[in-house]
Amino acid sequence: MAAVQSKKSIIFILPDLDTGGAERIVTTIANHLPRNLFSVKILLLRKEGGYLDILKDDVEIIDIKTPRIRHSLKPILLEIKKRKPDIVFCGFGEINAYLSLFIPLFPKTKFIARETNVVSRHVKRKEIRFFYRFYSNYHRIICQSDDMMHDLVENFKIRPSKIIKINNPVDFAFIEKQLEISRRPEAFKNDYKNVVAIGNLSSRKGFDNLLKVFSHLKNDKILLHILGDGRDRVLLHQKKEEFGLENVIFHGQQKNPYQFLKYADLFILSSRYEGFPNVLLEAGACGVYALANNCPGGINEIIQPKINGEILAIENHELFAEKILQVLDESHLESLIKESIRSRFSKQFILSQYEKVFNNL
Repeated sequence: MAAVQSKKSIIFILPDLDTGGAERIVTTIANHLPRNLFSVKILLLRKEGGYLDILKDDVEIIDIKTPRIRHSLKPILLEIKKRKPDIVFCGFGEINAYLSLFIPLFPKTKFIARETNVVSRHVKRKEIRFFYRFYSNYHRIICQSDDMMHDLVENFKIRPSKIIKINNPVDFAFIEKQLEISRRPEAFKNDYKNVVAIGNLSSRKGFDNLLKVFSHLKNDKILLHILGDGRDRVLLHQKKEEFGLENVIFHGQQKNPYQFLKYADLFILSSRYEGFPNVLLEAGACGVYALANNCPGGINEIIQPKINGEILAIENHELFAEKILQVLDESHLESLIKESIRSRFSKQFILSQYEKVFNNL
């Protein structure tokens, strides 16, 4: 009789399940790993966030109730010691860094880090950068873009053999469900073109540059809808007043951003750097043409010029404004935009790559 293959136990680690990119990916992987092969748990620093609603019931949540990342290390290590998982998958940069030093304490557990950013651009604090010296302790490091991979090899001396590139997946079934229930937002005006930008209101997302761009479009019938919240909210609202931008609307965080994308005439990514922007993938999955700033983080792996979008340096505000006008004047095939994303980043295609990594450890 053939021996029954024992399940691999896997613990995913995240701060919470708020509606961000890393949280979306981990939720998708946790929901879809085959249960005959894997026993799945998610360790959260705090049990909160919008993705708790879509997480499957059979995924156990370990809530360590420790909101501060710097205080979370000891409880995380105690949980790993107690539960002895086969695999620990950490999906958040700062925790990845701290955890790397302690990996040798658990010789029977395989550790995977999923990098979320171009580290040299994103991590500025010396005490966190210090821990990247131990990053090679990870058995595998998953990067989403070539830019991320090259950065780890060149600036942090990580062996290329440890790094695997897996792009972010797009859950088309989930998005299509959201689009079905989406109604045109009240703030969209019929006689205006409606442009959408989504992201955390922080310097990294470059909304300050985007507001400068829109200061050149004050006389055009174009509305900019910015979705998201963050520490630069007050600053950005002040800039809006300073530039007199009545054509810019801040909507805060939205539970269903897809209703904005469904009816948008254009999506703009203004970031200074990215990891591998889910929001750009999801805009494409909604059939929206995109205009993206030329920044590191896999933008050129997502955008197929003239098919699903274009790339241009946003620092030249006037030129970027002219490009917006030009793009809004053209027509772009929604079906081609969607297919461009589906053929390369569909959930099934990407999830099979993750499964392969877990099986081959």
